[in-house]
Amino acid sequence: MVEGVGASLRTSAQNTLEEAGMKDFAGRIAVVTGGGSGMGRELVRQLVAEGCNVAMCDVHLGPMQETKALCEQARIPQGTRITSHVADVSDEAQMTRFRDEVAAQQDTDRIHLLFNNAGIGGGGSMIANSREEWERTFNICWRGVYLGCRLFLPMMLKADEGHIVNTSSINGTWASVGPKIPHTAYAAAKFAVKGYTEALITDLRINAPHIKCSVVMPGHIGTSIVANSRKIQAGTEADDISAVELAQARARIASTGADAAALSDEDIKAKMQERARNFLTNAPTSAAEAATIILNGVKAGQWRILVGADAVEIDKRVRATPERAYDVAFFEEMAGAVGWRLGA
Repeated sequence: MVEGVGASLRTSAQNTLEEAGMKDFAGRIAVVTGGGSGMGRELVRQLVAEGCNVAMCDVHLGPMQETKALCEQARIPQGTRITSHVADVSDEAQMTRFRDEVAAQQDTDRIHLLFNNAGIGGGGSMIANSREEWERTFNICWRGVYLGCRLFLPMMLKADEGHIVNTSSINGTWASVGPKIPHTAYAAAKFAVKGYTEALITDLRINAPHIKCSVVMPGHIGTSIVANSRKIQAGTEADDISAVELAQARARIASTGADAAALSDEDIKAKMQERARNFLTNAPTSAAEAATIILNGVKAGQWRILVGADAVEIDKRVRATPERAYDVAFFEEMAGAVGWRLGA
């Protein structure tokens, strides 16, 4: 009996490994959330370059216009359609409108690829941050994925084949960005995305076997998520930093043991701006490199796509000694191994 179960499991694993991915994106229709910047922008650019029709959404039109212009400068294949749609992925009414606009503007009743990519940071602490900020982060990072799947699945069911790609994070495996920095909203959402996508594997295999799914777990990717998250949390496109944001940044700096009281508001602003620049420019993996890894993973039929050498290393270490994952020594050892600069 046990041997029979073991043989069955081995056969199932072999079949999974041999499942073919969607090898050719040309002529397909893809939906990409968060297409105005970062990995979303690069996914749009690389999909379009392969002749895939793309419908992207973001909370502001301007960044998507920049994405589209970059695609057009690269001389996209003739007849390839790129459409832009303003939508907050956490809002069901806006996402429903987005879906209906995709059907109308792409002139289709089906899509083949769904990249639930949009996400923001913030709301790290259940204590120090407001409930509104916490839930804003959680709802965009988790509910946006759920609504994307829920609303676009009927269009995928009509396609000959489909692939859902949900962006989690290495923080969906390891809920930390450092022992002195709370990280609850983002990490909780990314754990939810990871678990949901893994559960979808069985659901799709039983009820929609022509649709595959992948969970993407990036490490530190060079994007503007730090700066963009601040703007989205503040509800503005401007670069101005509010008094509330200054107070929160001052409290975060003080929590590390630094003398925040000795810093002026201009000092705090400069530190916030430098932190955003460092996140973008000091990343070991660029957004373009990340998009390539993701699309190659889809083509290879991978259900689990780790992005970046740091993500691979963190995943390995957490799996090896999960009971140590939140010790200060674990973080310091891991940061040294992946080349993260402590205190950066």
